[in-house]
Amino acid sequence: MKNLSAQNILFTDFKLNGFYSLGEWRPFLFIPFFLMFLLSITANSILLYLIIGQKSLHSPMYVLIGLMAVVDLILPIFFVPNMLVSFLFNWGGISLVGCLIQMFCIHYVGAFQSTLPLWMALDRYFAICKPLYYHKYMAIPSFLKFVVVPLIRNGLLNISMVSMAGKLTFCVTNVIDHCFCEHMALVQLACGDISINNLVGLLTALLIPTFDFILVTGSYVVIFVSVFKSGKGQMKAINTCITHIIVMTSGLSFALIAFMSYRIRNNFSTNSRVFVSTMYLLFPSCFNPIVYGVRTKEIRQKFLQLVSEVKIFPL
Repeated sequence: MKNLSAQNILFTDFKLNGFYSLGEWRPFLFIPFFLMFLLSITANSILLYLIIGQKSLHSPMYVLIGLMAVVDLILPIFFVPNMLVSFLFNWGGISLVGCLIQMFCIHYVGAFQSTLPLWMALDRYFAICKPLYYHKYMAIPSFLKFVVVPLIRNGLLNISMVSMAGKLTFCVTNVIDHCFCEHMALVQLACGDISINNLVGLLTALLIPTFDFILVTGSYVVIFVSVFKSGKGQMKAINTCITHIIVMTSGLSFALIAFMSYRIRNNFSTNSRVFVSTMYLLFPSCFNPIVYGVRTKEIRQKFLQLVSEVKIFPL
């Protein structure tokens, strides 16, 4: 595919060209990204196997951790295989429709990396601050009230962002300097004014991951105050809350750096911007199952039990 650039040409096919400036070193990126992809698939599959296979892990908190594992399992599949092929064979062609579909899938599914910890925070809040009403609020009919609003919010914001990007015409170039169809990486190739697209993308970043993080942090402040006032030994509960804060802080840091790198003047190189954008999707998928597996006592015990059984009964 030629790198065309002319104002009288409207592009409907693009080439994903992330890390292109690395030249002959670019194929070597296959190794670290393949290992991260393999870690993500393996770790999340094991976590799902443990939660599904153990009845003692079928409580609401572990079900939510299982849903997080589903998100972390699916999300890299949307972009990592194509990225790996591009590194090895320099193939990165994608149509506009394919690009928009990939963009929606990545941003919509990725939004649940912050929304699921919000639901986990609600579970911990009711378990610690309202224990007498826990089963009432965490019963499926009642909990659905807390699920529906974030689902609609995530859907409307991402549909708006992607559909507005789809209405643009692209005549600057057909080369997307990224490894996947990130919103601003595509939008900045448009011919006309993109200020509205920029604003919608920024609002999406503020109203989903940032807003979820604020709510999670606020709920955990209430939980900590309640625990310390009661004087009860709730170290298990505090440990769980700290785990969620670690997970959300790491993911949000990468996400905000990636979003803002397109919108404010900075000294970020193109490669750095692509790396951070890739990490905010891929790093949590690798990091989450390990954190939840190591820091959650019940899951850690079930995993060690599984490993011991495998050693006892070798193939």
